[in-house]
Amino acid sequence: MIPVTTLKGKKVALFGLGGSGFATARALVAGGAEVTAWDDNPDSVAKAGAEGIAVADLRTIDWNGLSALVLSPGVPLTHPKPHWTVDLAHAADVEVIGDVELFVRERRAHAPDCPFIAITGTNGKSTTTALIAHILQSSGRDTQLGGNIGTAVLTLEPPKAERYYVVECSSYQIDLAPTLNPSAGILLNLTPDHLDRHGTMQHYADIKERLVAGSDVAIIGVDDSYSWLIADRVERAGVKVTRISRRHPLADGLYAEGSRIIQAATAASSEIADLDGIQTLRGGHNAQNAAAAIAACLAVGLSADQIRAGLKSFPGLKHRMQPVGRRGRVVFVNDSKATNADAAAPALASYDNIYWIAGGLPKEGGITSLAPLFERIAKAYLIGEAAPAFAATLGEKVPYEISGTLERAVAHAAADADRDEHAASAVMLSPACASFDQYKNFEVRGDAFVSHVAAIEGVTMLVGSATGGN
Repeated sequence: MIPVTTLKGKKVALFGLGGSGFATARALVAGGAEVTAWDDNPDSVAKAGAEGIAVADLRTIDWNGLSALVLSPGVPLTHPKPHWTVDLAHAADVEVIGDVELFVRERRAHAPDCPFIAITGTNGKSTTTALIAHILQSSGRDTQLGGNIGTAVLTLEPPKAERYYVVECSSYQIDLAPTLNPSAGILLNLTPDHLDRHGTMQHYADIKERLVAGSDVAIIGVDDSYSWLIADRVERAGVKVTRISRRHPLADGLYAEGSRIIQAATAASSEIADLDGIQTLRGGHNAQNAAAAIAACLAVGLSADQIRAGLKSFPGLKHRMQPVGRRGRVVFVNDSKATNADAAAPALASYDNIYWIAGGLPKEGGITSLAPLFERIAKAYLIGEAAPAFAATLGEKVPYEISGTLERAVAHAAADADRDEHAASAVMLSPACASFDQYKNFEVRGDAFVSHVAAIEGVTMLVGSATGGN
């Protein structure tokens, strides 16, 4: 835990007692703050009270003299309208912040020079975050991984010299971190997302820009117009910018040329890494993720040799294009995190001969947008509620069966792939659907896939079969 000493002796209101909110309340109390916490869920309030955290309906407290309202990132700050606690805070001239802001204040207070890499973007955040942390860890660095990737940032070890922090930041977290100042800040890309919470695409982009604008080194993907303009704007403001691209050569920066990552500078260009043969970094989207990770690791002092070694040993992000087993020419890929068609597209684009397991609780639009990738699919195995609709979309374009259950789909796909004479095939769970018709969440679905793969005779597992972990 990181005790929040920067608010010691101060009165603080906190709203939101979910996972990160509860961790924040504990950290504030541990640091000596006078916390009053609340949540709409009575069970969460009761749990906090039982742990000794002071609780009270924030509508009833005196806001005069409060130093801050600490808001959980899932609570609306601006759109579709500010949460009622935000209105109360603004009326009393109380600042509204989140857990990432508390972390950056603790870093400045106790170890301002410890390396801190922050990652944001619409797509690819989690893979890039996990990849950076893996490269750092494999080079022997004391590495702390957290943020939006699933570990609350204030549950990490306290800042100290030579301790490296790798923190994934959502737009919600950035919006609540006005003094965010990483050693290296990454903006991967921008496409419309979360506009219900940010109002317009421009406002969403403006929030993302704050992360790189406050960085010592800003690493920015320039393959979309919003990010391109942000790179120019941040550079004009005096920030050192490293541009990255998966689509175009750059005169200065890092870009992908097939599987090769090229480091370009005014004087010369040279290959810094080759992703060929690294199963966990297949596809153009992962070339961008790798370029960003390389740039960040260079910025905090790693050598090219250390980075290349880390890339080669990267086990992949659990449930995201994760190779989990192999039998002969067939690789089994867990992409359970692909809960809609757009999320499934990168995995389908990364393999040439796919036995595709898809379906679950359908999302709007189904899989029609994936039609350009159908030629890569040898056969589809449809499960869950979406099976009839997906079958109608596939029609005569792709051979399919309605398997019904994931267990049956894995068994049938493995048997069919084993008979395939292609040089390489993939049995892939990339559902393009939510899991809730058959599983609690995509993690449980992915773990079930791994267990079913492990039960197939002759499969060599690449991950632990019990949980799908590495």
